[in-house]
Amino acid sequence: MNTLFAPSALLPSGWANNVRLAIDARGDIAAVAPNASPTGAERIAGAVLPGMPNLHSHAFQRAMAGLTEQSGQGPDRTEDSFWTWREVMYRFVSLLTPDDLLAIARQLYAEMLCAGFTAVAEFHYLHHDPDGRPYADRAKMSRAILQAAREAGIGVTLLPVLYAAGGFGGKPAGTGQRRFLNTADDFLGLVDTMATEARGDGQVRVGIAPHSLRAVPPETLRDVLAGLDRIDATAPIHIHIAEQTKEVEDCLAWSGQRPVDWLLCNAAIGRRWCLVHATHMSEAETAALARSGAVAGLCPTTEANLGDGLFPLVPYLASGGTLGVGSDSHISVSPVEELRWLEYGQRLVTRRRNVAAPAFGASTGAALFTRALAGGAQACARPIGAIEPGKRADLVVLDTDHPLLAGRTRDQLIDSWIFAGNAPVVRDVMVGGQWVVRDGRHRDAERIAGDYRRVVERLAVA
Repeated sequence: MNTLFAPSALLPSGWANNVRLAIDARGDIAAVAPNASPTGAERIAGAVLPGMPNLHSHAFQRAMAGLTEQSGQGPDRTEDSFWTWREVMYRFVSLLTPDDLLAIARQLYAEMLCAGFTAVAEFHYLHHDPDGRPYADRAKMSRAILQAAREAGIGVTLLPVLYAAGGFGGKPAGTGQRRFLNTADDFLGLVDTMATEARGDGQVRVGIAPHSLRAVPPETLRDVLAGLDRIDATAPIHIHIAEQTKEVEDCLAWSGQRPVDWLLCNAAIGRRWCLVHATHMSEAETAALARSGAVAGLCPTTEANLGDGLFPLVPYLASGGTLGVGSDSHISVSPVEELRWLEYGQRLVTRRRNVAAPAFGASTGAALFTRALAGGAQACARPIGAIEPGKRADLVVLDTDHPLLAGRTRDQLIDSWIFAGNAPVVRDVMVGGQWVVRDGRHRDAERIAGDYRRVVERLAVA
């Protein structure tokens, strides 16, 4: 049993002083005692928060961050949009090997840990070789993701992605999508393999991700959901939805319904589900999604980078909706930036301040942070997101000696971290009872960065 002592920590009941934490051999929190003695415990130098789950990641895209900011990169040189960005991404993804994916994901996950993310839901759709042929080991790319997570030390919810079509109504997929494609049976075989291997591992959970309504026809979605229930009836389910106005228009033309409305009417949407983006919803869809208990997976920096639009946060929260945040395409790898821009986008639209604060006098930063903890933990389907017995010992230590946090206590620490700059104030990070970041540096930073650098330098000249 490992014992820690924190001068202050954010517990489910709020901030507490002189907190003693007991951590068992599995990496779970066994006991939490506020107002306790430090005798015999390892002393933590700073304020302790639960680690933040990152509920939406495409790891390979970290290596192309910053490479799509030149105008007219689409194949027909038309006005830049999500759809022209996607063509650039397809060209990039055609170059990657399993070893490349391992090096890129490992670097990304080390960056996440240093920023305060301690778990990630990897929306993993790069399955096959560049010609679209399955590897001899169909799980080769999935195994690269898990190896990267283990070596970096981050908890992971692996979400193999089902991609079966190129558009609504079963439109054939294009050549840029050939590395993603699977039949329902082959896909379920992959999921079963990975779920079996992950069983009993406290750092890993396996679910699925039907890519989107445009990429998964209704009958395929039905078959895969039924197959998942046979494998694990509690496994998480994530899906991209209503990210772009064109997607909404195409869904209306195909089905007569908007995407979120169609999904709510045709699947048993509940707490297992995470609807990623859900940017473009009607008032009725927004209220219905909030009532469903599903998580809205919001990725504000990517949504801004791609020109997606703004999520209807105010009515969603008013209806009791659950949310979490992810860094998606990783043009930023920071829970601070995701939460800040979630709030700032709403301020720009409403011309008000402290939009996400739940009541007069409440902390906006603390409200966003605790909501994202709960929603992220639900979406990852792992016992994380809180400092309490039975949860994983995933802890983030803020450097209270840093000038940015000088004179701050309790919720002021979170408000200042989120809204007062980009200084690196994460001092130490523990995941599953193991220290993976000390004094702001990842335990294996040099080797991981060296491998990553060699990959991206090769890709840059390919």
